[in-house]
Amino acid sequence: MLQIKKRKDGKKKWRFMCTICFYQDSRHGKSLYWIKNVLGIGYISKRNDGMTELRINGFKQVRDILKDLIPFIKFKKDQADALCKASDLLSKSSILSNKKLLELIKFILIIQNNNYVTKRKKLKMS
Repeated sequence: MLQIKKRKDGKKKWRFMCTICFYQDSRHGKSLYWIKNVLGIGYISKRNDGMTELRINGFKQVRDILKDLIPFIKFKKDQADALCKASDLLSKSSILSNKKLLELIKFILIIQNNNYVTKRKKLKMS
């Protein structure tokens, strides 16, 4: 996921957040613990809907993991490529030009347009 989050502290009223999510039915959640152990990062939570998820946050962590995984990804390859490029861009600089911001918005839209969702928040910046 590549998200824009509102924030209450600091000069900027928003921030970008990169996250890799792995989901599994909780009855078969041991594989997520294995992935977490192999990668040495992330946190696992059990949801109320019977699913367990492993989340990995951080620009550099997401970028590094995706660079290693992309050659093996069969599904969601477009999303993984876009998130990898976005996290690489975000890990290099905390201050982004308008051109870089528009590039990040493009990556968000690539990820959104390749995901199936029943309801979606639309964000358009000019």
